[in-house]
Amino acid sequence: MSSRPLIGVSTYLESGARWGAWELDAALLPVGYPRLVQAAGGLAAMLPPDDPAHAESALARLDGLVIAGGPDVEPVRYGAERDPRTGPPARERDAWELALIDAALSSGTPLLGICRGMQLLNVALGGTLVQHLEGHTKDVGVFGRHPVTPVPGTRYADAVPEETSVPTYHHQAVGRLGEGLRVCAHAPDGTVEAVELPGPHWVLGVQWHPEMGEDVRVMRALVGAASAGA
Repeated sequence: MSSRPLIGVSTYLESGARWGAWELDAALLPVGYPRLVQAAGGLAAMLPPDDPAHAESALARLDGLVIAGGPDVEPVRYGAERDPRTGPPARERDAWELALIDAALSSGTPLLGICRGMQLLNVALGGTLVQHLEGHTKDVGVFGRHPVTPVPGTRYADAVPEETSVPTYHHQAVGRLGEGLRVCAHAPDGTVEAVELPGPHWVLGVQWHPEMGEDVRVMRALVGAASAGA
């Protein structure tokens, strides 16, 4: 039996997380992420924030990488002033995940960015973000849904060729596109919902949260690319 590829997933870093009798700082990840990796045929490994100098070493042990959703990217990372509606910074995550993205792009490790992960991929390649938009959540802490339309001829369209309804929870989006990226899906209001980096290496970002739905095709495409390169 062939081995499953090892997919690293970046994590949140939260103070005062509670479980059982405990209230402690925690590196955590919503269970939907590892379950989606597993359902797509991979093994999931959590990557809590670390010294960015260790990113290259971490990537050398992985077959694929997922940059998970989470807090807003600090605007200083893309040369902007902070909008009052932008959330507080997560500087350890920003530094660690940008280093992971750089290491993945340098090594050719298959990379999937989810929500914040897609935004951070865009920033890593010199792009900017729209700091606030409406209509892409249902309520505070409640995921919405809307259709996403693929752009024909893209890597995303190869995996998901038809319009689909996806789980969404974001108030920021891609502004100026990062160098080399191309748009591969849109929302009905024109918001960029997926980007990819054309070329021999598998690099994709999606604005929605596939870990909150039943469709495993995007993650299966990552796992397939990771298997091919393992």
